[in-house]
Amino acid sequence: MQSARPITPSTLSVTDLPWQIDWDKDACTLCGRCTTVCPVNAIELGVFRKRQLATAPSLVEKTETKFSVFYGIRQRTDPAYRCVGCGMCNMVCPNNAIKPVSKPEAITHRFHMNRGGQPRTRGGRRNTNESLLDQLKFIRISMLTDPALDAGRHEFELRTLLGRVQSPEQGLTAITENGWAPPVREIYPLVIGSMSFGALSPNMWEGLIMGVTYLNEELNMPVRFCTGEGGCPPRLLRSRFIKYVILQIASGYFGWDEIIRSIPEMVEDPCAVEIKYGQGAKPGDGGLLMWYKVNKLIAAIRGVPEGVSLPSPPTHQTKYSIEEAVAKMIQSMYMAWGFRVPVYPKISASSTSMAVLNNLTRNPYAAALAIDGEDGGTGAAYNVSMDHMGHPIASNLRDCYLNLVKTGSQNELPLIAGGGIGKNGNLAANAAALIMLGASMVQSGKYMMQAAAGCLGTEGDRCNICNIGMCPKGITSQDPRLYRRLDPEKVAERLVDVYLGFDMEMRKTLAPLGRSTTLPIGMSDALGIADKDAAERLQIKYVV
Repeated sequence: MQSARPITPSTLSVTDLPWQIDWDKDACTLCGRCTTVCPVNAIELGVFRKRQLATAPSLVEKTETKFSVFYGIRQRTDPAYRCVGCGMCNMVCPNNAIKPVSKPEAITHRFHMNRGGQPRTRGGRRNTNESLLDQLKFIRISMLTDPALDAGRHEFELRTLLGRVQSPEQGLTAITENGWAPPVREIYPLVIGSMSFGALSPNMWEGLIMGVTYLNEELNMPVRFCTGEGGCPPRLLRSRFIKYVILQIASGYFGWDEIIRSIPEMVEDPCAVEIKYGQGAKPGDGGLLMWYKVNKLIAAIRGVPEGVSLPSPPTHQTKYSIEEAVAKMIQSMYMAWGFRVPVYPKISASSTSMAVLNNLTRNPYAAALAIDGEDGGTGAAYNVSMDHMGHPIASNLRDCYLNLVKTGSQNELPLIAGGGIGKNGNLAANAAALIMLGASMVQSGKYMMQAAAGCLGTEGDRCNICNIGMCPKGITSQDPRLYRRLDPEKVAERLVDVYLGFDMEMRKTLAPLGRSTTLPIGMSDALGIADKDAAERLQIKYVV
């Protein structure tokens, strides 16, 4: 006789799980599609024995007990195989017989996430839907009867500058003394945020590059894509499409051997070089590509052994301070490309952001400063970092911009803002608000994954398994069985749709403000908010 399952401290019931499977026995045909596509093996085919009472036809006869055996879908209760609520089972079920149901009251599982003594790491963003950016209103509306203020009747282009913007006198002085002037690029103000080749699947990367190329060459929209730390496929490095890419170098230097070797063979210069010092979702912590995703291709590009986790140190280990790191790294990257490519650092938003900014204003090589707020997505981070560390982007960006205003450098050093833009779907409104708070451009990564590739992760902790390479849509997986679900051409098509929609919404937002030729960078008198404390903190109007 089979013994009963032992009850241990980590034993859970189905009712303890935050996502529970609702299965309709009568509608199910046992086709097995749901168990096949489940990325975490949360459901399995099971044998059930059901007790049934057969009512006796008369009071004299005894009631019979019968047992029926049938096959069905069983949910696993082991915390290692918990349902993540991705809903793939429902997507492939021909009869709509199965679906995950959220149970917010089931909190027991929160205390079983550290089996083996390891804190929980996950992908996605923090577990909150709150966003200050969504509370901002655009209140300065022009009343002039001017067709130029109507986005539907007047065509104007959204452009911004990436690079150190100097006056003609400063430029002539730089050429005379140094033999070169800081390079400047005219690009679209919405940049695809840094997502590495390794964090994203090959099909996702290919789809993003195809979409960016179409936007540039067919629609004349100079959109740029930041690679993240991890290098690039050699074919891309030696192609003309590299000019649409911002190369990122971070503290792990992953993939940079291949990039350096490719420089003599590059037919085009990259758009810019971004040096990453921090991520908004886990400030003070380095990047992490877990071993699940380090296959043979990723290992070859990054120059590491196959199947090992790849943590980046929190800081560049060859430098002693942020000041030295910024100065030396920026100067060396400029020299690598013959002073033709803008170079700038990316930092996590914190109370020390202004110290870095002040250092950059005195550095003639610095092209910009990218600031990543606490809501920035990440491929893998500890829960405690994502939920309890970081600085909101709005106030941090505002402090930095007002500091530039005090020194008269607001038109010289561009600020790039990221972290939670479009978190609740309001991409254009959030971007316009940040630009009016002082950003010259914005970065967004998670929104692109959600809109262009159908990412299922939410701030309510649905899915969010980007870190272990089991993405049910194949967006962040290196498993061919998963990433083949993603069609690169469809990703490119959706990316183009996203940018066209964003472009029109930005025009509809900026045209009534009287801006039809330039971005309203720092135009904070156009903003209002119904939160008095937030209004005082951001130095904008309080409206009720």
